[in-house]
Amino acid sequence: MGGSQSTQETDFEYAKAWRDTPWGEKGHLEKTLKDFGLCDPNIKHARILVVGEIGAGKSSFINSVNSVFQGRITNEALVNKTTDTSRTFTKLYKTYYIRNGQSLMPFVLTDTMGIESENLHGIHQEDIVKAMEGCIKERYKFNPESPITPQDNSYRSNPSLQDQTYCLVFVIAADKISMAADDNIYKKVKHIKSKADELEIPQVMILTRPDEACPLVKQNIRKVYTSKKIKEKLEECSAHTGISNWINHGGNLTGGKYISYSVYNDQ
Repeated sequence: MGGSQSTQETDFEYAKAWRDTPWGEKGHLEKTLKDFGLCDPNIKHARILVVGEIGAGKSSFINSVNSVFQGRITNEALVNKTTDTSRTFTKLYKTYYIRNGQSLMPFVLTDTMGIESENLHGIHQEDIVKAMEGCIKERYKFNPESPITPQDNSYRSNPSLQDQTYCLVFVIAADKISMAADDNIYKKVKHIKSKADELEIPQVMILTRPDEACPLVKQNIRKVYTSKKIKEKLEECSAHTGISNWINHGGNLTGGKYISYSVYNDQ
């Protein structure tokens, strides 16, 4: 597919892109998603659950997706614009409907509290499991000290197909991968991944802030797939989380696990 790059190999860059990316086919990708249809009449919107470490850009990712289909910059998912990223900003379980003009896309993105290394901070990993199962109601306020229980008013005992998760998106900042490897972040991600595997939920890993991880990408976003540093970060992340770095170009999310990159730090 178009968009492959070829240059002279250096210590920092491959001569040829290690992933073929259709840079000039944005319209085609949009059309593919707009034409996406659900085969089950009981499901109006496929739920995509977005999870990840604090400050990685979960809410920014949701806003970016929404902006693409609305054709303008949107900020429906509140983003922490302060310099303090030591604690999570998102507190509630909240679903965002993606608009395509006056109609709604057949998928929704659900934001969650950030994962933190300390056990009594950030979202409890069992809350993510319950969210995947569809047991958490809209606008539930996460409690880092204890997960939701059947006795909670926001607990859904009999989730419908509409309530369940059909794709799990992990968001991790590329420039923080080595630091995350030294704490409990990856232990929690592995636990969540194992539960998603049991539920047969496909998973996507999105590496944000590639411009902060690699000077080449900071100069030119199209260097992301020729950068040796970014490929190294991808492989390191894959090794620590157990999420495969295999990339399928077919675009069918049910076909396997994916790794993707997104979001300039300056966006």
